[in-house]
Amino acid sequence: MSKDLEGGITRSGTGYDGVEWNILGQKYFPKASCETTFAFETNSEPGQFVPVHIHPTQDEFILVQEGQLELKLDGEWTTAKAGDLVRMPRGIPHGYFNKSDKPARALFWVSPARKLPALFEVLHDMTDVEAVVRVSAEHEVDFLPPEAND
Repeated sequence: MSKDLEGGITRSGTGYDGVEWNILGQKYFPKASCETTFAFETNSEPGQFVPVHIHPTQDEFILVQEGQLELKLDGEWTTAKAGDLVRMPRGIPHGYFNKSDKPARALFWVSPARKLPALFEVLHDMTDVEAVVRVSAEHEVDFLPPEAND
């Protein structure tokens, strides 16, 4: 991933340079990466989710493009639908869940990029949840205990 933003278009449903990651069964497509930001598309089938976690060094945003996501933001449940923008300041616990019966697609981005692109490269095709939590902490993403998802 380059330190300077590379100009161009990353088409819908694709990642730049043809990259696609499988992150615990969800499809992630990197859209743009530079030192100041990292953007990626997620495709979440019904029942898929990312547990509550914290980015201590990054602000994160979600633009829901299709479907809807249930979010736990700083201990409170809320719903984001297509067209909604979710703002998650650094240090605030958050997780997203597709609790609907339809797929959801969203554009995520973090600022600054920090270690998140490298984390996704490592997480690709990993299936051991304990290892995912450990590796994530090494890349500045801290998962909360499972009860935080209730």
